[in-house]
Amino acid sequence: MSAITSASGILTLLDEDDVSLKTYALEQLNSLVYEFWAEVADRISKIEVLYEDDTLSPSTRSLAALVASKVYYHLGDLGESLQFALGAGDRFEVQRVGTVGTDGEFVETVVSECIDAYVALSTAHEAQSSSSSAPVEIDQRMSGIVERMFTRCIEAGEYRQALGIALESRRLDIIESIASRYSTPDDNLLVYLLEACMTAITRVSFRNEVLSLLVRLLSSQKSGPDYFSITQCFVYLNDPAPASELLKDLLKEGADDEMVLTAYQICFDLAETATQEFLEVIRSNLAGKHNAGAIQTEGSQTTLNPHIVCAREILTGEESIKLYLEFLYRNNHADLLILKHTKDALDGRSSLYHNAVSFANAFAHAGTTSDQFLRDNLDWLSKASNWSKFSATAGLGVIHRGNLKQGMEILQPYLPAAGGGPSSSFYSEGGSLFALGLINANHGGAQVLDYIRDLMKTSNSEIIQHGAALGLGVAGMSSGNEDVYDDLRDVLYHDSAIAGEAAGYAMGLLMLGTGSTKALDEMLQYAHETQHEKIIRGLAVGISLLFYAKEEAADAIIETLTSDKDPILRYGGIYTIAMAYAGTGNNKAIRRLLHVAVSDVNDDVRRAAVTSLGFLLFRNPSQVPRVVQLLSESYNPNVRYGAALALGIACAGTGMEEAIALLEPMTKDTVDYVKQGACIALAMILIQQNEILNPKASTVRKIFEKIISDKHEDAMAKFGATLAQGIIDAGGRNVTVSMRSKNGSNNMTAIVGMALFNQFWYWFPMAHSLALAFTPTAIIGVDKELRMPKFEFVSNTRPSLFAYQPATTPPTTEKVEKVATAVLSTTAKVKAREKTKKDKLNADEMEMTPAPESPVALQEAMKIDEEGTKKKPRRKDESGLTDKLSNLSRVTPTQLAYISFPDQSRYLPVRPLLGGSSAARKGLTAQMVLNTAEFAAAGGGILVVKDQRPELPGEFLELTSVKELAPPAVAGAESVTGASSDPDADLLAGPIAELPPAFEYDFES
Repeated sequence: MSAITSASGILTLLDEDDVSLKTYALEQLNSLVYEFWAEVADRISKIEVLYEDDTLSPSTRSLAALVASKVYYHLGDLGESLQFALGAGDRFEVQRVGTVGTDGEFVETVVSECIDAYVALSTAHEAQSSSSSAPVEIDQRMSGIVERMFTRCIEAGEYRQALGIALESRRLDIIESIASRYSTPDDNLLVYLLEACMTAITRVSFRNEVLSLLVRLLSSQKSGPDYFSITQCFVYLNDPAPASELLKDLLKEGADDEMVLTAYQICFDLAETATQEFLEVIRSNLAGKHNAGAIQTEGSQTTLNPHIVCAREILTGEESIKLYLEFLYRNNHADLLILKHTKDALDGRSSLYHNAVSFANAFAHAGTTSDQFLRDNLDWLSKASNWSKFSATAGLGVIHRGNLKQGMEILQPYLPAAGGGPSSSFYSEGGSLFALGLINANHGGAQVLDYIRDLMKTSNSEIIQHGAALGLGVAGMSSGNEDVYDDLRDVLYHDSAIAGEAAGYAMGLLMLGTGSTKALDEMLQYAHETQHEKIIRGLAVGISLLFYAKEEAADAIIETLTSDKDPILRYGGIYTIAMAYAGTGNNKAIRRLLHVAVSDVNDDVRRAAVTSLGFLLFRNPSQVPRVVQLLSESYNPNVRYGAALALGIACAGTGMEEAIALLEPMTKDTVDYVKQGACIALAMILIQQNEILNPKASTVRKIFEKIISDKHEDAMAKFGATLAQGIIDAGGRNVTVSMRSKNGSNNMTAIVGMALFNQFWYWFPMAHSLALAFTPTAIIGVDKELRMPKFEFVSNTRPSLFAYQPATTPPTTEKVEKVATAVLSTTAKVKAREKTKKDKLNADEMEMTPAPESPVALQEAMKIDEEGTKKKPRRKDESGLTDKLSNLSRVTPTQLAYISFPDQSRYLPVRPLLGGSSAARKGLTAQMVLNTAEFAAAGGGILVVKDQRPELPGEFLELTSVKELAPPAVAGAESVTGASSDPDADLLAGPIAELPPAFEYDFES
């Protein structure tokens, strides 16, 4: 039988009157359409007429619809193809999805189009149902195809695919059915659903419905409630009341150790992820009082369950801060030699360079309490003047961040005199107030806030008011304190450019995420009234902070700001998008940012738009290089700078090759500030990476050194490279930059700190805000009594992959060899004759009594021989090794995937490590580790551990970070030039680990 070469003969049968012939023609065309679709397309109108002919049987009509659907599929009109596929009914076989062949491709494409259409209609239906307009009707035939797709996924065991479709199509019934029936310990669909809920659902109302459903499902699991995920849902819902009840239930009288330890772990997790307001409500509820002030009396404390007292103490966050401070203090690996070389290469008399070194030192020693570099370089420090002095003093807040108990005492020499007394330097006093806020960041108690408020109100110096406002904002972050807000507003209304700018930032920080209508109206109105650009910028960024995590609730103010004629307010509108949609990956917001990035007439707005892409996409960093690739090659240097920072923000700590490949060429850009942005971004990406794990780490460090040491390099590029050196070694090489907390939720403090850091473009002291984004990467184990037991755990990969970057070694000085003295030829001849005579006289004696070879000469010869034959030591093969780590050790986010606690360990955590593996992963290359690691944001964090052998005595680690401070030395009496009479000489000779006595830096000498 010859092969069919044309469908024209079969197509003529469609014009016959006999129905059976028409049906036969359609059956033949259904199988031939893939080959002869072009011919069939010429008669598509006839096929459509057959589909609409009521006199034909439903079977024939559905067959005509199927043929028409296939024709439109080949024509590329998927919308029409879908409509006819719906008319085909059961002839359109959904089960063919995924099969090999043309039929499978056709069905898969049309089903995909159907799901997209169904999702769009479902979303519109939900939106209109919540409004007064009539809801959109969904075609039941379309629902039928989607239902069949759900059935097929379940039968094939593709539960996650079904859950994804159900989430996007708003099908709570399907979500509950699948998650409750098919979730197993090996394939925990509920945990997957929780993660997908926060990334795939853009509408807050539906997301809250899913979270409420998840709470119910997680509570009714056969294996028992997942308390940690349940609490996470409560945080996402911003509902502290049920979280309080959960903790009360776990801590009730007679609760066993497992329940108490679980409650303590929940409290530690909440202290790191929830807002101050959320935590305060829980603390109040746990105490059984409605008034937070009434529960702090001694009488009420004594009546409480001791476990509840301990839980409330943990919820203040001070316990976590104390433990992280101890970790950073013990493991400080900051490289002072790098800072010294940088300081020597840059002129300390330049305000720009002095600021840069101050920032680098603050970042490198963030949280370590070590100010050794400043003590070793008092002469350099004394060159600070004006705002450089402000930055240097504020840097103490970064260095001592978290030292809540001693913060005030450490800064006492620099703080303004009580009662408005005489001032030694307004700049150092203003910087000290900012430093006090940084020490108490996001944990400012009433005592600290009242102290700074009083100084701000009594001082007439706008510099002190500037530092006080910034300190209040950082310390009182998200507290919503109305009294402090009113004081900041009063400073704003003085219309001082310097103090007003800081007040604008601080008002936004104080009301962070509240969406306060009162604050918005007052800030926006004053931004339109004032003539000071600095104040407008502070208010614009402050407004963006009001709408942190508000998503679509911020759309109205975003529209208002981005359409304003003032470019500074448009700039604020862009940051409002970044803050409101941080970490959501919202497509609508991304499209808006990309549009502004290429269309706005103001360079600052365009730069902010590109930078903000990093805030939206940090949950999916692999997308960012592709999104900003073309922008990184833009003709506009501001856009290139924004692309660099977007890569740094989203890909921080990942060591991503694609991001580094885009940034490396930018370090050679023709524009100085583009080089600056590229250096900062590279440091963020390669933080905590060594040259074994990522060879680019060594290359990039050399780039920083080259830029700093090059006398012909631009000043702004040197500034960026210096900051980058501090960032890449931040916190003594024990912190990472991360926008996510360890449980995967948004890290509010880090996101806000990064947004404020970006404002250093206009005001250098804002660079210190980056310290808010530093997250310690440690595993810290505490027991039921909150003591730190000594124990070990295992890192199942080569130790060198996650080792600290080797310390810089001082350059070796080459010994200068003497040049041989010139000898005249006549002198040489005379000496040769004399030597010959002596040899003849001693020849007989030498032959008869041979002298033994000198032992010294023999030893020297042996040494030379040994040196000549000595082989280079072979590098130790670590491919199959594991590494034992102890409590309070650094564990990077990448390394966490390879951490395990042996089953025979005495201490085991009550919460599983995120991404942990019990099986050793051996033989992995460095890049495989980077590519396969499941990134948690901040290592293991604080883990409550259970003692498996409580009958045995235990060994515990003592806190060493907090020491008694000696009385501060009075500055000015001693000159920094008299090194021999330096009263701190004994301190300098002591170990760095000890906290040195407070003293006042002599800026004026």
